[in-house]
Amino acid sequence: MSMSGIPHEELPILEALISIRNQLTALKKDSGDYTNPHDVQLIYNAVIKQITKLNAVREEQQLSNAAQDVVDDTDAADGGGGGGGHAGSSEFALAKNTRVDTMLVDVFYMLSLFFLTIGRGRECPAMFSQIGCMKQLLDHMDESAVYTEADLMPFVSRIQELREMIKNDERQNKHPPQLTKLMSHKLEACQRVVNKLQHALSVISVELLPIHQKLVQIRRQLNAASARPKPPKGEVKQLQEELRKIDGKRVDGKFLGPGGSSVPEGQEMLAGLLESCFELSNDILVRNSTVSPTLQPIYDRLLETKHQLEHLEQRHRWSLRETDLWTYHVTLKEIDRMRVDGKFVDSEGRQPEGQLLLLYLLRRSYGLINKLLSSSEPLSEELMPISDKLSTISKCLREVSKYGGTFSLRDMYPYRLALHQISSMRKPVMDKDGQPTQVVGWLAPDGTMPEGQSILQAQYEEVEQTIDELLNREEDEGDEDDEDETLDGSAQSDTIERDTLSDSDRVMSGPIVESQSMHSLASGPSELAS
Repeated sequence: MSMSGIPHEELPILEALISIRNQLTALKKDSGDYTNPHDVQLIYNAVIKQITKLNAVREEQQLSNAAQDVVDDTDAADGGGGGGGHAGSSEFALAKNTRVDTMLVDVFYMLSLFFLTIGRGRECPAMFSQIGCMKQLLDHMDESAVYTEADLMPFVSRIQELREMIKNDERQNKHPPQLTKLMSHKLEACQRVVNKLQHALSVISVELLPIHQKLVQIRRQLNAASARPKPPKGEVKQLQEELRKIDGKRVDGKFLGPGGSSVPEGQEMLAGLLESCFELSNDILVRNSTVSPTLQPIYDRLLETKHQLEHLEQRHRWSLRETDLWTYHVTLKEIDRMRVDGKFVDSEGRQPEGQLLLLYLLRRSYGLINKLLSSSEPLSEELMPISDKLSTISKCLREVSKYGGTFSLRDMYPYRLALHQISSMRKPVMDKDGQPTQVVGWLAPDGTMPEGQSILQAQYEEVEQTIDELLNREEDEGDEDDEDETLDGSAQSDTIERDTLSDSDRVMSGPIVESQSMHSLASGPSELAS
């Protein structure tokens, strides 16, 4: 093995592939003449030659390893027999992920584009870039959940066309069988994603399809608005009003069928899409806030923390360890402690611009930690009532937030009271002598500390930050829709929620009567203590 981690036998292949890539790069830059198909064919033949060598080297290495395994097994057994050898592998070299393979992928991608350029787009080499691009698009649609059946149909027909082209190449033996097999594998990977997306849509009943299509349309309009340096606030508010109308059709959190006598299938998908639209629209409006230069370092830290947590949620959610979140939690607590009477202040004790934006980022980051913890840490049965109450408060605050406006301390009093009562339920853990320790948490009736403390803490802090965010919300000016008067949010353009959607974002909640929800929360936590 060489110092670079590549076997010595593969180094000449890597050097040859680098040389081929340089040839392709030079050919691509030569725009003075038409691309010569003969040149492309020669380069293709050279690539196939290196692939053949690479497969031979790896097959030999595989057989050598298998033979060594047999020897080891024989030595370890008392008079035992050996195992059989491995058959020669015909797998295409692109299936691995070493530096040689990544170089081979780069070469084949460029070569694929050249095959399209010279009019050989119906052959296997030309499919490499097409299938790769198609797979990326399908994966993005899967992540965002923003698609309809009409969006999938072009992919369905294109996959079928490419499948026929591969079969035709196999019949005519135009290209090595390993290449056609690789293209088939890649195409089937696209087909699996399409099947998954179609299955997700199949659970939506016919009665709810118009609502789903409308929500997808709104989400795309919001995505387009969020991409502008100065998002049109008037347009976003109009979309918010459409979302409120759709939300108003729900009864007890459910969209009903004709006559209101049935609850059609697909509620969860629509509710999640509706909530993500509300969240994105709020992000766009908050983005127009400006941050004072004195608060810019805090803003930068919060924004970076939020982006890192979003990346964890989207990519590493199921392999996450709780300890991975410790650094983020410490960062948020440090920033949280900078506030004086709930406000961020400068060196002279003044409250600069940007309070709402910082509170939003703080609350959003706490919310992401809560989601990540909820997907990994078990929550004991003793703590479920407290978690449910915090979830209820959070849902009520989300509903209240949807309808805009400013809020006073009196408006938030029931929520703050409920939060205070939940906080007062935390008790110190006793030591073996029955004396209180410095460890405080929500305890079980027998005095032990059940699992799930960090989940409750994250839920609690998210609700706390949401209340602060609502208290700091400013009344919208009547003429703020004017494009000339829109605050410059270019420095904060990265605060937009990315076009993704996770199951933890999906909150089922119905229309709320504000006063009723406040009174119910004011008396609710006392039930937990009994």
